Amino acid sequence: MVPRRGLCGGPDPVALIEIDLYGDLMIAASMADEERLSFDRIDEVLRVVRRQRGGAEGPGELDG
Repeated sequence: MVPRRGLCGGPDPVALIEIDLYGDLMIAASMADEERLSFDRIDEVLRVVRRQRGGAEGPGELDG
């Protein structure tokens, strides 16, 4: 049997963070009155901060 990548080195910290964020989204969705979460609400739950580069209009750069 070939060991799977990542199983010998302990828990994957990125995977644990992703699981935690997914849980936060699930809680927010279960508490929401609307059928779907808006993109703004998802950003709020995930604590996404958008900032503009160089003052130009357009999509913001993620700053986490």
